[in-house]
Amino acid sequence: MLKQSTLQLLRFPFSFFLMPVFWFALLFVKTVHWAIALQLFIIIHVLLYPASNAYNSYMDKDTESIGGVAKPLLPSKQLFYVSLIMDVLAILWALQLSTTVGICIGIYVCFSRLYSYRGIRLKKFPVIGFLTVVLNQGGLIFFTVYIASTYESIVTFPIIGVLISILLIGGFYPITQVYQHAADKADGVTTLSMLLGVKGTFLFCMFMYMLAFLCMAYYFISIATAYIFIIIQLFFVPVLVYFFYWLYWVWKDVTYANFKQTMRMNWIAAIFTNVAFIFILILKHFG
Repeated sequence: MLKQSTLQLLRFPFSFFLMPVFWFALLFVKTVHWAIALQLFIIIHVLLYPASNAYNSYMDKDTESIGGVAKPLLPSKQLFYVSLIMDVLAILWALQLSTTVGICIGIYVCFSRLYSYRGIRLKKFPVIGFLTVVLNQGGLIFFTVYIASTYESIVTFPIIGVLISILLIGGFYPITQVYQHAADKADGVTTLSMLLGVKGTFLFCMFMYMLAFLCMAYYFISIATAYIFIIIQLFFVPVLVYFFYWLYWVWKDVTYANFKQTMRMNWIAAIFTNVAFIFILILKHFG
């Protein structure tokens, strides 16, 4: 029987925040192998991400709010074993899809562990920690989804898709740390958000998203599908409205950069981004 703390610290809802990269990668696939895509979706969002969350929580033993959990419970040894089992299952399942996919998932697991493991703890280094997250959750996941889900022989690879995914995660990740500065400092961790400061974090994330959208515009216009970029922008209007509303209040009082507002921003961004990419996928493959 799984303990309540184990179920809580797996943080399954947090997978939803990272899900846009999966749908975005599928936008670049001409003919999707849906059976494999579905399996990979489960591997990534039901096994891989929750296992990573669990291991991170086991190492951190947070007492303050963390992504998706306002009041984290104290982790038990069971959480460690569950995260290990889920990682192994993710790798073994991925190997059934292909050796390359299995290796990619294995790489993700390794870096996830190095990110949190107390003996190495990449997360305590601001730039290295940031790069570890964006390159894996952005670039590696895009690459894995793309190569696994396509029917065609891969002659060319959409590097710009990897770049956009990295930029999207780069614009998302620091904002999730903006309310954790005191807790991270007490734990000996220096995040990029801490270096940037609260206001600097907002400006940095704006810059990353601006670069992501510029790259999107270039790509979709270059392949004569500017309408896709326009659709994405329409779905992003509510996200931008809330972001600038929140930014206005943070600029007046940095205490507005708190857990409640951060989670609200994450949910709004994830909902509209996921829906945008899914809507385009439906138009592209079933319309």
